[in-house]
Formats: sequence, C-alpha cells, structure tokens
Amino acid sequence: MEIADALELGRNALWMTLVASAPILAVGLVVGLVIALFQAVTQLQEQTLTFVPKIAATVIAAVIFVPWITEEVLTYTRGLLASLPW
Repeated sequence: MEIADALELGRNALWMTLVASAPILAVGLVVGLVIALFQAVTQLQEQTLTFVPKIAATVIAAVIFVPWITEEVLTYTRGLLASLPW
C-alpha cells in the first residue's frame, strides 16, 4: 500500500465520521443555542436546564438518524472492502 493510499483511507474515514455524527451534533447545538438564548432573556441560570433538554434532543435525534447513519456507514464499508485486493 502506498502512502497516498493510506492517507486517502484516513481522509475518507475522518469524513465518514464527520458525516455520521453531524446530524446528531447539529441538533444538540441548536437546542443548546435555544436554551442559552432563553436563559439570557430570563436571566435564569439553572445548570440542569441546559443538560436535560440537550440530552433528550440528542437521544431523539439519534433514534431518528440511526437508520440513515447505518446506511451511510454500510455503504462506506462496502466500498472499502470492494477496493481491497483479495
């Protein structure tokens, strides 16, 4: 295996990780921003108010996006295994 091939495999693996985690992280980011805005407006600084909704939204997003993430990872894995010289 050439160095360029190894670098390409690493780059593709990092890209797949980013693509697979982006929807769930985006939901957590949006919920966190909404809660931060709510806390700034009401001047309510309760720590549990930030964690519980973000965790709940992340779990719901994970349940919703798991089929899509699984399909993306399986497609990547099939392409990776198909390119190996057996």
